[in-house]
Amino acid sequence: MAKKRTGLSPRHQKILTFIESYQSERGYPPSIREIGKQTQISSTSVVNYYLNQLEEMGYLERNRNVSRGINLIKTQSGNIMQSAHRFTSSLADQLLTIPLVGNIVAGEPMPVPASDFSYYDPESGIEIARSLLPANDADGQLYALQVHGDSMIDAMVNDGDLVIMKKVDQARNGEMVAVWLNDRDETTLKYFYLENGRVRLQPANPSMQPIIINDPSVVEVQGKVILVIRQLEAV
Repeated sequence: MAKKRTGLSPRHQKILTFIESYQSERGYPPSIREIGKQTQISSTSVVNYYLNQLEEMGYLERNRNVSRGINLIKTQSGNIMQSAHRFTSSLADQLLTIPLVGNIVAGEPMPVPASDFSYYDPESGIEIARSLLPANDADGQLYALQVHGDSMIDAMVNDGDLVIMKKVDQARNGEMVAVWLNDRDETTLKYFYLENGRVRLQPANPSMQPIIINDPSVVEVQGKVILVIRQLEAV
């Protein structure tokens, strides 16, 4: 029978210190990925391993059904947290985890695997506040894509940004959409226009030409953009 751990290793201490400082600064606990990044642990399963040990030792409680479901009970110095139970219930209402399902090219269409729009690794997700989303879209079928290319720069969508998509199969003229061109097995992010029986996929970059599709049946709308998350460069 394995002996129950009672002492804190340097890695346990580092995790606890980060959780305490993060929670004190922001008012809610960090995600597993944020803990791993801060403590140089590349595997989320290893982070979970250490969090489970800390839970066994009485330093924290976990609610695995809630995003960021970590309640810090006491610090590494043994101080009891007076508000250990106040975070996860409200976070369940405030935060929404959206799956990051793949990449999208904001340039010329690029071949991608057919699974790009259907694959979802449960450990890969984007957490955002519900208040950032349009009221009518917050409870829709949402997913995130990372943008590659610069054809939508005038729409403030740059290379490396994340776009939050609402899954739809039809688009109105002028909406920014992810489309699958099924005759080419290619996908792209563009403004959508249906004009005189043809589809125009319009970039937001004056140096690029629109893509004209004479047969609308080959254009499959995968979703429309409802939010852009900018990826800021480090300075």
